[in-house]
Amino acid sequence: MKNVITTIIIVFGAFTATFAQQQKGNVEFGINTGFSVSSLSYGLEDFSTFRKSIHFGVSSNYYFSDRWSILGKLIYDPKGSNGLFFINQDFSNSFSDPRLNYLTVPITANWHFGKKRNWYLNAGPYAGFLMSAKERGSDNDIKDAFKSTDFGVSLGIGVKLPLSEAVKAMIEYDLQFGAINAFKNNSGISAHNERASLDLGLCFMLK
Repeated sequence: MKNVITTIIIVFGAFTATFAQQQKGNVEFGINTGFSVSSLSYGLEDFSTFRKSIHFGVSSNYYFSDRWSILGKLIYDPKGSNGLFFINQDFSNSFSDPRLNYLTVPITANWHFGKKRNWYLNAGPYAGFLMSAKERGSDNDIKDAFKSTDFGVSLGIGVKLPLSEAVKAMIEYDLQFGAINAFKNNSGISAHNERASLDLGLCFMLK
């Protein structure tokens, strides 16, 4: 057991020693995938349970200094939830288990911290563009019930572990909170997208 712990410390120390801190003007390209849970926060009575799904995306990160950068992402982003949803307040129209698939574009400010600046926090707005919307287990298209664009706030915390001078592994916990009603032509009922995810990825220093 002591030998295993010693080996882990040596390997981690080697990774830390080869970690090159980012500088002003550096550009980093990333690819990632992750497991997410999403829901529609419902206006009158919340019948929803979480939808579990896999998403993936790409990113570009521009550094203003070793502490600050601006990050843009493009994510294929499954959302929605499990549950019964009423479109009208008089309960005259309903559907169940919506499967909403968005193309999401968050733009966040990143603050890098830690001795090697390999930890980071980020926050900023996102825009989501609805690609499809169906009920689970059927071909019933419900896209007309939802707005084509979603807006909200993205928050995250993560760490990057060096694999080489130009390549890092990334682990990130990400949250999204929709700021607008996801329904389009409904009367008095509101639903907001919410999502939490755990992401894994690779980052490549380009400059």
